[in-house]
Amino acid sequence: MHDNPTGQCGGAGDQEQMYVIGEDSRTPARTDPAERVRAFYDRHPYPAPVTNLDRYIELYRNPDRHRALALLFWPTERPRADREILVAGCGTSQAARHALREPGARVTAIDISETSLRHTGDLQRKYDLRNLDLHRLAIEQVGELGRTFDQIVCTGVLHHLPDPDAGLRALRDVLAPDGAMHLMVYATYGRAGIYMMQEYCRLLGLSASEMELRDLGATIRALSPDHPIAGLSKRTTDFTYPDALADALLHPQDRAYTVPQLYAWLQRCGLSFGRWYEQAPYSPRCGAIASIPHAAHLLALAPPLQHAAVELLRGTMTRHNFVAYRDDRLGQSPSITFEGNAWWSYVPLRLPWTVCIRDRVPRGSVAVLINRAHTYPDLALPITAAQESVFAAIDGKRSTDEILRGAAGAMSDEQARGFISQLWEYDQIVLDATGSQGVSAAGEPGE
Repeated sequence: MHDNPTGQCGGAGDQEQMYVIGEDSRTPARTDPAERVRAFYDRHPYPAPVTNLDRYIELYRNPDRHRALALLFWPTERPRADREILVAGCGTSQAARHALREPGARVTAIDISETSLRHTGDLQRKYDLRNLDLHRLAIEQVGELGRTFDQIVCTGVLHHLPDPDAGLRALRDVLAPDGAMHLMVYATYGRAGIYMMQEYCRLLGLSASEMELRDLGATIRALSPDHPIAGLSKRTTDFTYPDALADALLHPQDRAYTVPQLYAWLQRCGLSFGRWYEQAPYSPRCGAIASIPHAAHLLALAPPLQHAAVELLRGTMTRHNFVAYRDDRLGQSPSITFEGNAWWSYVPLRLPWTVCIRDRVPRGSVAVLINRAHTYPDLALPITAAQESVFAAIDGKRSTDEILRGAAGAMSDEQARGFISQLWEYDQIVLDATGSQGVSAAGEPGE
């Protein structure tokens, strides 16, 4: 475990003392860190094991949900249905979900925990997932599979490795040149209360026994609502059952990243940043931050600095969820841009987990758009009648050009560009840019 109550960490070369929960915090651990993590997850599988994925199957009967996720990774190209997917640190059910969602793909799952793989194997047999292969293997050893992958999913794992750089480089080495990687790691500032309570657990020498976890949960519930962990404990599931509480507060090893540390980490390991999985929380153009006195100063910064500044203003982010690509990818990394006129040919697709509310909306608005994945209420987006007419025409089939022609007179070209861009930044839509080559050299919409 990272012995730093703020969760700050630097590069792989930093000299960090690792400690074991329950021992004197002044005594360096003598056991292998990776073995401690493996043993921890064998005793406390996380996330909570499930035996039924029927609801998940129902969700993905909606083809827009499947397509929307693909466009997060490859907005400018069409991914192959038979792609190779690696779920690195698969836990108890994540790989089975991917195998169900991508029946044409070959899904490979690795984990160091026998318990986690056993739960995944139970789901594999129950749902006859013949496209799923399971391997007990550390991320650092993934090269032993002798394969490359079009898509790599590694969420909530790398921050638990003794050397996250070594783990990320190993994944980069097996990522196909045009592949995409979905990563999630802990964020520093929003976890301040967690690191305070981790230090508290060290001081008391608490273990992950059933009785001590029960008492620890009761202690947290008794804390003042002003304690940094109080709000977090209400917003997360990590305090609702014993193994999750153990994962949050008694894990033998974790660290967290600020936005600048994350960008530097990717660069060290041969990767380039693609996009945030939900980008509105990091954008100075979205929510209350767009109206603060410093808004113009924020917009003058380069995007990585914008993201770093907004993380500081938000103050409560507990994780960074994002897409990355190899830094030697041929051509530019897949990206959406509203410079020039390529945006005319983009096909907008509403994210299936967004909702449109028409009751009790702000003055001058006819509706409010909400992405249910957002945790910040200020990211609700009010829209006017003209904007609503354009939004209602988004069906995932027509290009922006076709939509605007159908809503002739609703708004000018520049207003339309701003609105489509705003919908995208607010995570209300994803954009299919695979047809953007249809824009003519003169910069006008394709015929």
